[in-house]
Amino acid sequence: MAIDFSFPPEIEEVRHRVRQFLDEVVRPAEREIEAHEGDRKVLVEQVIAMRRAAREWGLWLPHMPEEYGGMGLGHVAMAAVSAEAGKTRFGPFALNAQAPDEGNMHTLLHFGTEEQKEKYLRPLCEGRIRSCFAMTEPEVAGSDPTLIQTRAVKEGDDWVINGHKWFISGARGASFAIVIARTEEDPEIPQAANTAFLVDMPSEGFEIVRDIETMSGSHNHCEILIRDLRVPDSQMLGKRGQGHMLGQARLGPARLAHCMRWIGQAEVALDMMIDRAMKRYAHGSYLAEKQGIQWMIADSAMELYQSKLMVLHAAYKIDRGLDFKSEVSMAKHFVANALNRIIDRAIQVHGALGYSTDTPLAQMAQQARWARFADGPDEVHQWRIARRALEAYAKDGSSRTATGELPL
Repeated sequence: MAIDFSFPPEIEEVRHRVRQFLDEVVRPAEREIEAHEGDRKVLVEQVIAMRRAAREWGLWLPHMPEEYGGMGLGHVAMAAVSAEAGKTRFGPFALNAQAPDEGNMHTLLHFGTEEQKEKYLRPLCEGRIRSCFAMTEPEVAGSDPTLIQTRAVKEGDDWVINGHKWFISGARGASFAIVIARTEEDPEIPQAANTAFLVDMPSEGFEIVRDIETMSGSHNHCEILIRDLRVPDSQMLGKRGQGHMLGQARLGPARLAHCMRWIGQAEVALDMMIDRAMKRYAHGSYLAEKQGIQWMIADSAMELYQSKLMVLHAAYKIDRGLDFKSEVSMAKHFVANALNRIIDRAIQVHGALGYSTDTPLAQMAQQARWARFADGPDEVHQWRIARRALEAYAKDGSSRTATGELPL
């Protein structure tokens, strides 16, 4: 039987080690940070301690090759690691497997020159610097990179870049940015108009205007103005006109990495919902004995099960070099929505307590809402999923290849 839904022993060992690391290192550090909320000195000290411990535990940089100091895990193994780490606020960061750095590491690994890898990738992997990915713009739809208005014009051996970016996560404190800019005026296809550039930060002409306040507060999602920024030709990442391809190559696995972490959050919410239902007594019985509450638990359990299967199958396809676009789109759409629904039900079962900040559920709900539009809104993924189903049927007379191409 070729189908096996278990992890091999070595991955199970890593998963349990991550779980133990969270219990013994990350959660105590998070409690210390929360006890000194707003004290940056305590935050920095605890983050450094967590990252030092991750190295000592052999859990540093799980997603990168050993030559860069990583564990060399594939996407299926990373599903096990990220789902565990995602149950905590700082788990992914402690392992140096957090967005946007994780995606930028993969991008540099696959598209960077040897010089670029030594200058940017290696210190990023060592945890000495941070980075950001500057693509989204306020004037055009972020889900359609062919509309990007930021321009890069060649002048001698330099490129002069002008534009406006926003919601650039991690920009404050980053040592460099991967900037996507339009370099081609009339390409053969719209997807060949953009090019990626590595921009050192700070640089003259690259101005962080503000940290955009969101419904869950300030989280280093920045607005950036680019005025006459000069970048040497050697700072081009990939080839001219490959910016869209590079961005999509980065975002596919990155979307799935988000889903892995969201599964951890959804599992926390479901466990909290069940715990509350088993302990809360009202109107003659425990909440867990009431059918309405049981339906909420059942729906959440089914959605979490579906989420895990979708993520594991998409990761399986990535690891084997198969086409994974449809599977990642479906997983991204489904898991993002399941996360929001499961957290919302957990809040409902907790009542006013769940709406308060006495539990993490309120903050989890605020954070979860962005999942439905980050890295492509629900509607774009649905549109692409439908197109692939239509194309599959037109080609083969069956939608089979658009529904996971599973042996059923």
